[in-house]
Amino acid sequence: MTTALIRRYQQLRCGYFRWRYQASFVSKISLSLAMASLTGLAAQMRFPLPFTPVPITGQTMAVLLSGVVLGRRYGAISQLLYVGMGAAGIPWFAGWRGGILHLAGPTGGYIVGFIIAAFFIGHFIDTYPKLRNFLPGLLLMLVANFLLIHGLGLFQLYLWLFLVKGTPAGIFKLLMMGTIPFIPGDIIKAVGAAALIKGITPKVAYSKLSKNFSSKQ
Repeated sequence: MTTALIRRYQQLRCGYFRWRYQASFVSKISLSLAMASLTGLAAQMRFPLPFTPVPITGQTMAVLLSGVVLGRRYGAISQLLYVGMGAAGIPWFAGWRGGILHLAGPTGGYIVGFIIAAFFIGHFIDTYPKLRNFLPGLLLMLVANFLLIHGLGLFQLYLWLFLVKGTPAGIFKLLMMGTIPFIPGDIIKAVGAAALIKGITPKVAYSKLSKNFSSKQ
């Protein structure tokens, strides 16, 4: 019974990625919009901090998973839809906000970084099957989160403080406002995303998936 369940799970796992690889443009765009919507919902898990204009949110998890589930191109498109539609006025940024001015604010760099992070994760997960395991997946998540998302986020936060508030921040103050308070939560989200990489992705190239699944997949 256990062997049969494992085999069925492997079939479902491989079946989705095989279908995703072969899916029509309309299907892929629909999945991208669904992931953008999930990012918008996760953004409403918002916890403001008194010493920084950057709140804690849950959307990073959805961003990281978009690259895994949709791949580099449509993972990035999902976040491009999130950013573009939010800028156009759909209120699904954190705090049920929308509009182009939100992207010019202190958190705009983080939001734009979502697009690059999703593409980055999707590229490596799509291209290198050996990375579809927990430890390499965790490394990818940490790089995408702290280098790409936080890198762009800190850059724009600095510009916002300097140009809008007139209070330029040193590196320590900037990190205290934009990165250090978020490290524990972001690590937890990265661990969760890496565990899902291990659990839901087949360990062979998507183009080589067939209808006959072996117990090694």
